[in-house]
Amino acid sequence: MIKLYGIPNCSTVKKARDYLAQHDVKVEFHDFKKSGLSSATAQNWLQQRDWTELINRKGLTWRALPDEQKQQVTDSFSALALMKEKTSAIKRPLLEQDGKLLHVGFDAAAYDKIFNVENES
Repeated sequence: MIKLYGIPNCSTVKKARDYLAQHDVKVEFHDFKKSGLSSATAQNWLQQRDWTELINRKGLTWRALPDEQKQQVTDSFSALALMKEKTSAIKRPLLEQDGKLLHVGFDAAAYDKIFNVENES
């Protein structure tokens, strides 16, 4: 089963969900706001990707953090703490299948490759 992690009102998550719907890809949506994030899931992601790829340092949540807290996020361990405390600091959406992180963020070309979609252009 493919899972899409994010928050419903995020514009990038909306683009990913629209893409998946248009291509009839069945996914289970995991809403960070309603369901949170388990430590096991976050640790699994951090074993597959560098923490800098998983933390959205351009988003409002990151920018709203005090500088002191930002400076404390320096490795996977400190990133895990932030991901658990503020799921909005995680780059969205995250596409996962059977525990394997397929993609972070949304990029139609990357999704085309993942789902073997022929480009109509």
